[in-house]
Amino acid sequence: MIDLYYWTTPNGHKITIFLEEAGVPYHIHPVNIGRGEQFTPDFLKIAPNNRIPAIVDHAPVDGGAPISVFESGAILLYLAEKTGKFISTDLRRRTQTLEWLFWQMGGLGPMAGQNHHFGTYAPEKIPYAITRYVNETNRLYGVLNKRLEHLPFIAGDYSIADMAAYPWIVPHARQGQKLEDFPHLQRWFNAIAERPATQRAYALAAQINTLPSVHDEAARQILFGQTAANLTKT
Repeated sequence: MIDLYYWTTPNGHKITIFLEEAGVPYHIHPVNIGRGEQFTPDFLKIAPNNRIPAIVDHAPVDGGAPISVFESGAILLYLAEKTGKFISTDLRRRTQTLEWLFWQMGGLGPMAGQNHHFGTYAPEKIPYAITRYVNETNRLYGVLNKRLEHLPFIAGDYSIADMAAYPWIVPHARQGQKLEDFPHLQRWFNAIAERPATQRAYALAAQINTLPSVHDEAARQILFGQTAANLTKT
């Protein structure tokens, strides 16, 4: 059994997509990040960066004590290796999968996240910042579109690289992007959206979080006013 500490963000969706695809039994522990639940002492024991998602695997393959894992890319890799699914054993295909997983973690996710922040959440609209991150998101969409020109999925077969990238493309309109400008990416996006596991993961999210992610000033301060001092208060 996997305990999944989760909220309905792109990084959270990555893990529910994997677990639904792989058929791994799991139990969700909602962590409402707009209410500061990511700062509870129990959560910080498994996720010291006070970010979702995180997991606890109660049946690791070595047969030992439960293992906790934080950071969505690390979780995807851990689960892929545990189950033997969605990552190739072929050296070259595996390497490509990891390249694009890290591309999402280091590029698409952070840049799209800043795009969301300055375009949607920031109380002061700063044109330079908005343009900077909309343009960088656009560039990254172009990189992915080029990659998918002759491949059905990012590393050939459907893999954790696709599961990592897809949730960050879902809010494309909010990022100032049009999928029709990226026909290969759009074809890939539609194919993943049609997968039953993807649909189950997003239906589950809709049941867990019925409120806007940032809907008052208290939530804004919790999400965007964090410093090292937050960790010392727990």
